[in-house]
Amino acid sequence: MTDLLKYEKRGHIALITINNPPANTWNEESLSGLKKLVEDLNADLDIFALVITGEGEKFFSAGADLNKFADGDKAVARDMARHFGLAFEALTNFRGVSIAAINGYAMGGGLECALSCDIRVAEEQAQMALPEAKVGLLPCAGGTQNLPWLVGEGWAKRMILCGERLKADKALEIGLVEEVVPTGKALEKALELAEMACQQSPSSIASCKTLVMNARDAKGHDEGWRLERELFVDLFDTEDQKEGVQAFLNKRQAEWKNR
Repeated sequence: MTDLLKYEKRGHIALITINNPPANTWNEESLSGLKKLVEDLNADLDIFALVITGEGEKFFSAGADLNKFADGDKAVARDMARHFGLAFEALTNFRGVSIAAINGYAMGGGLECALSCDIRVAEEQAQMALPEAKVGLLPCAGGTQNLPWLVGEGWAKRMILCGERLKADKALEIGLVEEVVPTGKALEKALELAEMACQQSPSSIASCKTLVMNARDAKGHDEGWRLERELFVDLFDTEDQKEGVQAFLNKRQAEWKNR
């Protein structure tokens, strides 16, 4: 672990806080730490959901520290792009439910972190942007790929090509976030959603995530429907499937094993 990330386990929920004030920027240490932490959480069968937020009241994350790129060093750029890619790919591939509690500005790599999560909750004062082109760069941590999927090509181009910054209400309107809450309430809402996710079978959730992500692929609906049926049958190899059905039939709360 690294001091740049705080980690707390709350029941079946992993709470990660980006802790690099004043703007919670990302660097090699924190990105490597995030990758390792998510990999460890994937191996912890007692973790069903993940919530990530920013330390303080102003920033979720302002992304990369531009001082890293001030010298125009191509090797540094390649290294940072690799760290961003590996960290946020790991977050995207987390087997459970991931929720971003956007408690302030989410800019550049900060927004790309949130885009790598399954669900985004933003506070009413939050603002979001991918402003890399204003400084001669481009989003290199999934922004050009994930944003169009969520908001459509037109709004993705407005944000990336025109550098448009969105307030929380507009982000909600276009589907960039799933809910807007009062200032100071994003973490509370994210944890509430995480608790709801923990009532679901973690084995089912992992398969459902695979299928939803597969829907982005250009292979077509026939392949997606085939995989959906296949993964449905595969769940019958898990203990959770048997537990879920038995709990429902016996009118009791399921006790998930994540196996």
